Amino acid sequence: MDEKIMEAVRLMESKQSEKAISLLENYLPQADVEERYTIAELYIQWGFLKEASFILQELLQQFPKEGELKVMLADVYVELDRDEEAMALLNEIGPDDPEYTSTLIQLADLYQAQGLFEVAEQKLLTAKQHEPNEPIIDFALAELMFSTGSYTNAIMYYEKVLPITKEIANVSINDRLAEAYAASGEYEKALEIYQDIDSEDSDTLFKYGFTALHAGRSDIAIKAWEYLIEIDMYYHTAYYQLAKTYESEDMTDEAYQTAKKGLKVDEFNKELFFLAGSLAHQLNANDESEKWIREAIALDPDYKEAILFLIELFKTNDNQAGIIDLLNEIKKIGANDPIYEWELAKAYNENELFDNALTHYDEAYNSLNEDSDFLKEYGYFLMEEGRQQKAVSVFEKYLAQQPEDIEIEEYISRIKQMEGTD
Repeated sequence: MDEKIMEAVRLMESKQSEKAISLLENYLPQADVEERYTIAELYIQWGFLKEASFILQELLQQFPKEGELKVMLADVYVELDRDEEAMALLNEIGPDDPEYTSTLIQLADLYQAQGLFEVAEQKLLTAKQHEPNEPIIDFALAELMFSTGSYTNAIMYYEKVLPITKEIANVSINDRLAEAYAASGEYEKALEIYQDIDSEDSDTLFKYGFTALHAGRSDIAIKAWEYLIEIDMYYHTAYYQLAKTYESEDMTDEAYQTAKKGLKVDEFNKELFFLAGSLAHQLNANDESEKWIREAIALDPDYKEAILFLIELFKTNDNQAGIIDLLNEIKKIGANDPIYEWELAKAYNENELFDNALTHYDEAYNSLNEDSDFLKEYGYFLMEEGRQQKAVSVFEKYLAQQPEDIEIEEYISRIKQMEGTD
């Protein structure tokens, strides 16, 4: 290597990048072909991709049939988000070129990134014709099939790779196989593979637990996720899944403690707050339950499931004022739902604030006029408020949906008789 290039390397190592680049730029006009190639490699290594591309383009003009140069320049183009130019360049490389197979794999990757999965597959199958026993090609085909949900085909290719190597490009073949079996619904087969992997990788442990759960082995899922949290306390998703699994096994206290631990490391997880609130309620800790549910709603004021849960919690304590305050507060923030109007109407009615109740019943009616339960309740409320004519109209709409309700039919008949409208 020329002294100037060596000096530039030393400058770069001593963090004098501007001097290093300036030195190489000045030297380039007198550098021979090999030296220019070396400078291009250094530029790529240091992240000066545009500068590298200029050198490689000049070299390609001198050596237009050199496949290695095309592959190298295509790699640079990909890094520069110039995929179309990269593909055009790679498509110039023919079957006689030593770089042909690796080129087809690279092209497949580019086509796959653009969503052209069939073209990507054809490129890989062509590569396989040239080198039928190359595990990299089988792996690439497996990854392509896996990404498109063709799990049976993915499994076939992964199983071809497995006897040769257990890992390619930092991807565990066993891990992928287990995922593919699980994704295709073969949870028992996937579970067998996970049990053989014996990995401490957090993602693998999480998927192991998830697969065990689907295979009907909650005991294995619990152990996997307990261990995962022990070795990686910040693996947020595991807390929710572990707590839910404890709950399904009637281990409510363990579930609640797990949810609370999870919230210490994942304080923006509304689902985990909601789960903690639900579990606290099951343990008759209703004050704590309310606290957790309010946290969930604070994170998402339109979190309908949490809002309705809190309403039901207030109802158990006959806290109509709590319902009114909650719903008016979230409505101010912009959360709207006809169910909220109905719940407000009921709460106001319970508190004997009948005008307010009527306002919200009327508002709810705009959206819930096909809901027979609402119509029946609304009809009775209107009767109590002395609005018989409107009540009859609502009850008739109700009967159109529930014609077998003889009690309401007779009730309407009596109202009409009393008014002399029958």
